[in-house]
Amino acid sequence: MKAALLAGALLCGACPPALAQVKAAQVTPAIADAAPDIMAIGAFVDHRLALQLSDADPAKQALVLSVANNVLAAYGPDRVAIEIVAFGPGVDLLRQGSPNQSLVDSLVAQGVRFDICLNTVQTIERDTGKPYKLNPNAHPVTAGVAQLLLLAEHGFTIIRP
Repeated sequence: MKAALLAGALLCGACPPALAQVKAAQVTPAIADAAPDIMAIGAFVDHRLALQLSDADPAKQALVLSVANNVLAAYGPDRVAIEIVAFGPGVDLLRQGSPNQSLVDSLVAQGVRFDICLNTVQTIERDTGKPYKLNPNAHPVTAGVAQLLLLAEHGFTIIRP
């Protein structure tokens, strides 16, 4: 297979525009479409912070929410973009009716964005046979880890409290 790809590349000359088209075709559309959205989020701020949440532990959830509050207090909502990315067991924070829903909603009102991994949600729904009701303020992303990678590529500092 590799030999066939190499031979094909040699035959077409493997010019950079052809390679760019191949790379673009390999990117998941949902992730590729998110890049302009990410640029808009952090376009006019001095600081960009992404907080990873992959634990269902209430203390860990409280810590992530506290860190977001503290950073907002330190810099102000006009100078910092904060995105909290929940995947794996961390999606529990963004479940409708979560004990922290009012805190999440308060942070959203201050400009914090909460991403939820659809891969995790689909796994939960498949395993339980029930729909997983999301906080209406949760922003669905295809894959939480891929979202963190994309954020890092766009100047966000990734922190896992």
